[in-house]
Amino acid sequence: MDEQQTFQNNPPYGQGFTPTAQQNLPNATAVLILGILSIVFICPYISLVSIVLGIIAIVLASKDQQLYNANKSLYSYSSYNNLKAGKVCAIIGLSVAAFTFLMLILFIIGIFAALPFWGMVD
Repeated sequence: MDEQQTFQNNPPYGQGFTPTAQQNLPNATAVLILGILSIVFICPYISLVSIVLGIIAIVLASKDQQLYNANKSLYSYSSYNNLKAGKVCAIIGLSVAAFTFLMLILFIIGIFAALPFWGMVD
């Protein structure tokens, strides 16, 4: 009886068992690219681009992370590592770009606030 039960749970290769190759997460590469680009575009004058790219990357990463957590055996671990790296890059790019954008806004407000002291505006 034990032999028959073992055979039903673990059929020999080629008889009822088809090995499936693990697939990549659908947006892992896109998240990695967007995360890296969010770091590249931190320049103060185009930091809004970095903020948008970082937000998009984080949203896509959270959706793919839910997919991976729902069925870990279906997706490859290397694509999950790419997803995590892209999410980390996106968080870094988003936080630094938001800080840079805030400093730019405060700088512009400071210039306009200081114009009367420079004698340029009555």
